[in-house]
Amino acid sequence: MQRRHLGRTELDFPILSFGASSLGAEFRQVTLDEVFASIRVALELGMNFIDTSPFYGRGMSEVLLGMALRDVPRDSYNICTKLGRYDVHHFDFSARRVAESIDVSLHRLGCGHLDIVLCHDIEFVPLQQIVDETLPALRQAQAAGKVRYVGISGYPQKIFHTILGQTELDCVLSYNQYTLQNTRFADETLPLLLKRGVGVMNAGPFSARLLTNSSLPVWFRDPPEVQAAARAAADFCQKQGVDIAQLALQFCLMNEEIATTVAGSANPNNIRKWATWAALPIDRSLLKDVLQILEPVHNVGHKEGLPENN
Repeated sequence: MQRRHLGRTELDFPILSFGASSLGAEFRQVTLDEVFASIRVALELGMNFIDTSPFYGRGMSEVLLGMALRDVPRDSYNICTKLGRYDVHHFDFSARRVAESIDVSLHRLGCGHLDIVLCHDIEFVPLQQIVDETLPALRQAQAAGKVRYVGISGYPQKIFHTILGQTELDCVLSYNQYTLQNTRFADETLPLLLKRGVGVMNAGPFSARLLTNSSLPVWFRDPPEVQAAARAAADFCQKQGVDIAQLALQFCLMNEEIATTVAGSANPNNIRKWATWAALPIDRSLLKDVLQILEPVHNVGHKEGLPENN
């Protein structure tokens, strides 16, 4: 697995990393056999950066990861978790909860230290609290040796500009905004991150199944015209004998300014397939045709969080 450096940190990541949201049954119910097999296969294939959160499965993802990683040497993987979002409508970015959340995650994961901790989906709260309270508390945990690097994650691109306008970050994670259909992350935010030396991580290359042949989750929010264009693009790829998911993943991995792209599944066969796709050259002719199909809905998405954060 090809690797890239994460900003000014000391971390080198595989260009394709393992996202553990599926372990928390965020898309479907999963079995323990699937969970353990998925993590084992991901590590065997070199996807040894793992992204999770206490929000995924309301703690389930972290607990199962901790069980699966129990006998895995700590220096053979890096792990990122998050804090601040604990349920669909439950957010707590207070300094007290920062300290508690880190300790709970360390207990669940059993990993000794956290390589990265991100403030999770900060667009749902006033951003000044993140600057004045949450990030300083995270820096204290960093100074104590519990956390190596800190950052933020979320959907609207405005949040990254607002936070970086007032403080420093080690890294950020954007999701569903650097895909075949939506490149706002690269268009609006990536230049700022590179200028500041901030580590760049992308998640959701399949845009919550939009760019696959699978059915969309019930909580999917992009408008009908986006869904229709994606369906047309998927059908076009299928006629060419290619799974649109392959093109979607390869498109993200092409960008050398993004250290890693996080993709998640509780199906080990999917993970093997992704690793195979990552090693193959992209079909540039097909890519051109698909981007043309998606052009009418390029960068069309939805609002997320507080209105003022979009």
